[in-house]
Amino acid sequence: MGRRTIQELQSGYKTGSWTTQDITKYYLKRIKKKEPVLNSYITVAKDRATGEAKRLEAKSSAGEQTGLLYGIPLSYKDNIDTRGIRTTYGSSIDANHVPDKNAAIVQRLLLQDSILLGKNNLHEYALGVTSNNPHYGPVHNPWNHEYTPGGSSGGSAAAVAADLTVAAIGTDTGGSVRIPAASCGVVGLKPTYNKVPTEGVFYVSWTLDHVGPITANMTDLAVLFGAMTKQSYLPYLNQDIRGLRVGVPTSYFNEHIDPETYALYLQSLESLESLGAILIDTDVSFVEGNSEVSLIIAASEAGYVHKSRMECCIAQYGTDARAFLESSRDITSLQYIEALKTKEMYMNTFNQLFHERIDVLATPTIPIPARKIGVDEVRFGDYTESVFDAMTRYTGLFNMVEVPALSVPCGLTSEGLPVGLQLVAGKDREDLLIRAGYAYEQDQLKEFYRLRDQICAGY
Repeated sequence: MGRRTIQELQSGYKTGSWTTQDITKYYLKRIKKKEPVLNSYITVAKDRATGEAKRLEAKSSAGEQTGLLYGIPLSYKDNIDTRGIRTTYGSSIDANHVPDKNAAIVQRLLLQDSILLGKNNLHEYALGVTSNNPHYGPVHNPWNHEYTPGGSSGGSAAAVAADLTVAAIGTDTGGSVRIPAASCGVVGLKPTYNKVPTEGVFYVSWTLDHVGPITANMTDLAVLFGAMTKQSYLPYLNQDIRGLRVGVPTSYFNEHIDPETYALYLQSLESLESLGAILIDTDVSFVEGNSEVSLIIAASEAGYVHKSRMECCIAQYGTDARAFLESSRDITSLQYIEALKTKEMYMNTFNQLFHERIDVLATPTIPIPARKIGVDEVRFGDYTESVFDAMTRYTGLFNMVEVPALSVPCGLTSEGLPVGLQLVAGKDREDLLIRAGYAYEQDQLKEFYRLRDQICAGY
């Protein structure tokens, strides 16, 4: 059958080419075949999905009005509550947790007649960037199974890349939607802060957490994000970007970066310029040190969220999650308050930048492609950095700034690993990101998608 967009699937429903039961069975069959290798799901909701597909088919046959996502199979990161379906948060402590209520975003999308396929594997409690889970096993990158898919929404991005779901809902505290999207060659959006409700999501940080979509292409992103926010983003597809002011950072985002990744980023800038965008050198020197600020906020709030679990069950955490949470004990209240004040400075400076000088900022999503499973450090010449610090270096800033940030693929390294282009806009300007991302995709990514679907999905 091959990969189908949301619109293509729904067109097939209308013409009778297939039914909701056909498509659900198709995806469940693909999961059964590929999951032993990828490990992108913790729980597959086979009975629930099959029942929903049957109910939706009857609803359509009866002539009832159907929702925006009618018959579209979706998966959810396993830190998002799903009523009656085990939600582990990627932990052993909560391994048997079965919520009695759906998270707000799950309920919203179910009411639009989507089908819940299952719960995606993730980094334990979403506290890392590799999705190397000590309790449920590592998620494998569908481009090369020896590599991580990024994280913490690694199972979500891997499942989308391998077409084991049409699209997925993830969470992003410091890049956890965008990092795996870039690492797996798919599209990921961190929306404006609070644009998508976080009720029913297990927090890392209430200040930094966002819920966002991961999709195979920009058209699916526009459809799904429209359903998530009760707005229409389809009008922003097929718009050219002539005159769009694209900021190009003159520092920070070009430092300590893999040379191939940087070359692919520069090629993406050339593409944007060829499409009519105006490239503007942009001073971002004020963001130096932002990673430490983000880490203070995230670790402080995560330590509070996990306080009771740490008191009773500290030995049940994996090594890196435990170390992250224990680091919160060394952070003073003064440091936390100072970090929040610095966050406010970043917000004010970027708000002014987007208001006065640029429409979109273009950066690499990640400074390195995915690392092999089990590798924890990366070298840039004489400079050594943890994979966590490297992977979050270009993304965590925009969680603090509360603005929308999109990752779209921008090519493959010589090892055959994807990297991403990050586009950032002002508050509530997801329309600009969808417009720019779609224009770039149509110009640059058709062959990339063909290759991805051949390698990752087997089409």
